[in-house]
Amino acid sequence: MSTVTSKILATINAPYSAGVSAWELAQCISSLDAMKKAYGPTFSFFTEVEAEAQHAFVEEMHLDANAVKAVAQHLATKVPFPIALAA
Repeated sequence: MSTVTSKILATINAPYSAGVSAWELAQCISSLDAMKKAYGPTFSFFTEVEAEAQHAFVEEMHLDANAVKAVAQHLATKVPFPIALAA
């Protein structure tokens, strides 16, 4: 596991005591259905993790950028501030 992934997991799991793995997070940020199962950590990924780290994680996990963008765009409708990967 890379340093970036370790930092991301620490960021998204701490507030929720969720214990979401890198694989689970990858599923949640690239699927609207999966996102609903871990909404808090998914929301945290898109709003609390720096955009550079988000991009690195998406690349490291070999995720479909369009699928990630769809989830980010969905979450962007819920907040009054921009979400980097929704653009």
